[in-house]
Amino acid sequence: MKSTLKLATYRNMLEKKAEEVRRSMSAQKAAQVVARLDVPSDEGDLSQQHHEEWIFLNRNTIDMKLLREISDGLHRIEQGTYGVCLECEEPISVKRLEAVPWARYCVACQEAIAARAALGQPVDDFQEAEK
Repeated sequence: MKSTLKLATYRNMLEKKAEEVRRSMSAQKAAQVVARLDVPSDEGDLSQQHHEEWIFLNRNTIDMKLLREISDGLHRIEQGTYGVCLECEEPISVKRLEAVPWARYCVACQEAIAARAALGQPVDDFQEAEK
């Protein structure tokens, strides 16, 4: 279990990152609405617009996964399980938590999960998204 002061630091990091992602998503949404106001004048413009929409939707999906991971990290703080690998149940290094405060797995387990994903083996959304 991490110290109360350290947990408060991680909670703050997670909350700041969540707010940053939410602001980014709002800005992207506003840009998407503004872009929709332009009426495509030809097939090239329409193709460009569809491509931009595709990028927006993919980015939004990534941001939503990150927000779920951050929320899960905050929940683990509340439950007293923050900083413990969900795969091997060993402590996650401070260095890793400072770099990726929403990390669910230690470096070794995350690498194993990434290797399984690369081989096409099934992994859950959180395991895959954290790569």
